Amino acid sequence: MKIKLAVVSDIHGNRWALESVLKDIKSRGISNIINLGDSIYGPLDPAGTAEMLIKENIISISGNQDRNIIESLNKIDMHPTMNYVINSINSQTIEWLKSLNRTHILFDKFFSCHGKPKEDNQYLIESITEQGYFIKSPKELTDELYDISQEIILCGHSHIARIVHLENNKTVINPGSVGLPAYEDEFPYYHIMESGSPHARYCIISKEDLEFKIENIALAYDWNTAAECAARNNRNDWEKSMLTGGV
Repeated sequence: MKIKLAVVSDIHGNRWALESVLKDIKSRGISNIINLGDSIYGPLDPAGTAEMLIKENIISISGNQDRNIIESLNKIDMHPTMNYVINSINSQTIEWLKSLNRTHILFDKFFSCHGKPKEDNQYLIESITEQGYFIKSPKELTDELYDISQEIILCGHSHIARIVHLENNKTVINPGSVGLPAYEDEFPYYHIMESGSPHARYCIISKEDLEFKIENIALAYDWNTAAECAARNNRNDWEKSMLTGGV
């Protein structure tokens, strides 16, 4: 069975980056796309991003920020960026977010989740400690994913492209972030995730006969416009991330 799949994640409302990625995917003749979540949250273009994903009928799952949007709909005291997102999107986008599952199995070979299979706000590949973050060993990941039968496990959330080959011959893949190449977080301890460049990232997985081929893609796009949008919405941290890939 021949398979060619494009995997995107963590778009975070960056319509300009998504446009570049979808154009590249189409130029390669790839029709199968899966989106691993955190699709629209951010001070960029949440409405335009959602419209594109819905129009293209891209298979999508929910990330922790997608869930947070739904949980924040009736709140009064919200972060300004969350308020911006909710005020930007329409009822169609809200219903689309509500319809997203947290996991998805594709071709019976790919298991997709945003963070961990049962915890969308925790990293699968990385372990966060007071001393920083570390890559889990193949044995740790094998034990953690013992009940996943698919050959390929797809995850996002950390925004960093990684491939880990497990002891049971399975592979865990994070495609990196389409739209937010760096950020800092306080959970569960303060840490920084940086890709080191402003490029939009995704991956392509191909299979012919018994072999999988994985390609990590980094694309230039109009990140200056994305950065200007972040600055207009009072997120200078996002502006710097858009321009440099760092914090």
